Amino acid sequence: MKQLYFLLICLVVTSCNYFDAKKTTSEDILENELLTFNWNDVDEYPMFESCNENATKEAKKRCFQNTLTQIITQKLQQNSLVVSQSITDTVYMNFEISKEGVLTLLTVEADSVTRKEIPNIQELLAKSVDSLPKIFPAIRRSQQVKTAFRLPVIIQAN
Repeated sequence: MKQLYFLLICLVVTSCNYFDAKKTTSEDILENELLTFNWNDVDEYPMFESCNENATKEAKKRCFQNTLTQIITQKLQQNSLVVSQSITDTVYMNFEISKEGVLTLLTVEADSVTRKEIPNIQELLAKSVDSLPKIFPAIRRSQQVKTAFRLPVIIQAN
């Protein structure tokens, strides 16, 4: 009988852990949420007014990139560039769009030949993005967020 009481007492003592309520703090919830959050993706990409706001996420991204490329190309074609040798180069424009929808050109990556032939390439590209139509910023979790983009621009001059 003593063994039965001893066994019962051991079961009662060790089973107390099963009745403990686990408390979760807001910090724990936030930490778990931040671990599962993809920081490199947005719910909606930035877009121009001319883009269809009911389109899919990928279609909005393409519309934004195509519209931006068209505007930059049109602005660059308005300048008459004189070069001593033919240039075919892909110039990479790194820019960011603020929470307010303001586009800022950060850097321009171009080949040394392109920089030699068109020394003011960065100024020309900066001017081409100065007079853009209204941009709606990217959205992540119903909040407007700052985004960064890298856009390739093909330069051809004869």
